[in-house]
Amino acid sequence: MSNSLHFFTPSNLTAPKQYLPKPSYNRWFPVTSLSPKLISIKASTSADPNSSTTSPQVLISDNGTGAGEILSFTPQECDTPPSQSFLSDSSSIDVDAVTEVELKENGFRSTRRTKMVCTIGPATCGFEELEALAVGGMNVARINMCHGTREWHKRVIERVRRLNEEKGFAVAIMMDTEGSEIHMGDLGGDSSAKAEDDEIWTFSVRAFDLPRPERTINVNYDGFAEDLKVGDELLVDGGMVRFDVIEKIGPDVKCRCTDPGLMLPRANLTFWRDGSLVRERNAMLPTISSKVNSFQQSILTLTLEELQFEGVDFIAISFVKSAEVINHLKSYIAARSRDSDIAVIAKIESIDSLKNLEEIIQASDGAMVARGDLGAQIPLEQVPSAQQKIVQICRQLNKPVIVASQLLESMIEYPTPTRAEVADVSEAVRQRADALMLSGESAMGQYPDKALAVLRSVSVRIEKWWREEKRYEAMELPAVGSSFSDSISEEICSSAAKMANNLGVDALFVYTKTGHMASLLSRCRPDCPIFAFTSTKSVRRRLNLQWGLIPFRVSFSDDMESNLNKTFSLLKARGMIKSGDLVIAVSDMLQSIQVMNVP
Repeated sequence: MSNSLHFFTPSNLTAPKQYLPKPSYNRWFPVTSLSPKLISIKASTSADPNSSTTSPQVLISDNGTGAGEILSFTPQECDTPPSQSFLSDSSSIDVDAVTEVELKENGFRSTRRTKMVCTIGPATCGFEELEALAVGGMNVARINMCHGTREWHKRVIERVRRLNEEKGFAVAIMMDTEGSEIHMGDLGGDSSAKAEDDEIWTFSVRAFDLPRPERTINVNYDGFAEDLKVGDELLVDGGMVRFDVIEKIGPDVKCRCTDPGLMLPRANLTFWRDGSLVRERNAMLPTISSKVNSFQQSILTLTLEELQFEGVDFIAISFVKSAEVINHLKSYIAARSRDSDIAVIAKIESIDSLKNLEEIIQASDGAMVARGDLGAQIPLEQVPSAQQKIVQICRQLNKPVIVASQLLESMIEYPTPTRAEVADVSEAVRQRADALMLSGESAMGQYPDKALAVLRSVSVRIEKWWREEKRYEAMELPAVGSSFSDSISEEICSSAAKMANNLGVDALFVYTKTGHMASLLSRCRPDCPIFAFTSTKSVRRRLNLQWGLIPFRVSFSDDMESNLNKTFSLLKARGMIKSGDLVIAVSDMLQSIQVMNVP
């Protein structure tokens, strides 16, 4: 691998119509050598992609009508190609069906940069419902291990994998593990329970025969009654329902409802005393570190080898207190699945997480701002600033971040969101979070598709406004590389992103085997979309979580000229790019920046 920077600028390079270039490009980009090695700036002329005697082969994946067949077409013959079985070879490119249609109809600038995570539940676990979410823009399917059975989880995983194989999507799978928090039981099989104002409910550690007594909730923590005191305030699901403790009778705790609402199975419980969170409750609870040691049981006894086979891409770990928890889990995964590509997401949802925030994020592969549980442990007015801090640190450390919990809570029951919810979503997009997550809205809500459509439309509108206002933020991005080569990659991506903004290019192309170079570009939040080309399915799915990345799967070599000619030909054949489009290309095989027009 060369430790020099190459700027390839063809002599016939032309800028987009909306941009009038200055006479010389070179004076804009002073190059300072980081080593004694030669840094060259040279011109290259792309070969004509039509000069090959073989027509380009493409993966056909029409939106929602079926997967693709690898066939040979000329660009004129690609208007309505057939859709049959999903195949791939060295001359094909895997294209997400929705992205393909979006690029064709609306062009580069219309593509959504913020990614969407949907929690799968009873309302969306069928194949048709999953496909509707994928067509609507779902990038990651989240499976909450607190709900459902082992068989149900496996069926959902299989359906998402089938969706990707048959329909040409790249939906990643995230398994969200159960934390060590106190939570309610399964409500005796009921989908929910409604608590009304001033009603008396019993919370007990006793196991009840079905049907369970009326207004009785089972609790998973044996020390529940001992830790609570009369006068304490009990919060269900971060405050969605509130009770006052009025009496203790052995293992039973009698509570009066003060804030009515809907309680869901296995909702978490927290309690407050004299205006402060009672944290002593953790004394008798199993710690997350011990949960790592029994990790197979906490994720429904599936082995990590089975998880890898199932195609799980992310594991979200709950109530992380320190970086040690993440390191233990990664060691556990590595020891049992040497070739594992599973990424670990730290859920930031406790006071302890905030105290050790930077070290936790540094150790993890990403983070989730779990605002519901976090809001039950810190004052509500502190949640917005905590969210912004988490998003900012994640971006600085080059870790994807998901903003979750109650984004469109009202859409569980109603077809339109509140204006305050729209403003909340807008703020998360404005903060440039990588992804937004639907929880109950998509898992059990009456309008999951509409909720996803709201996330998508608000994201696209705020992103467009940001670009129109040219609000390129001046966030300081510290170095994150651990080697000289990594530092060069960071500088290349930073320079490429700045060039893309200044030149008004149509797209950034990145060729990456591991996804690292693509993530560095995403971190810079450039104005144009990023086409990330990788050769493996797992890397492609993982990249689908990160801001601005449009992941493709295609085979490529270390020859950048060959890679560009090949991808230009394949994408032009699908109508996703056209001659004259201006692109900047980078690669983690050959550390370089190339600027050129599509021939």
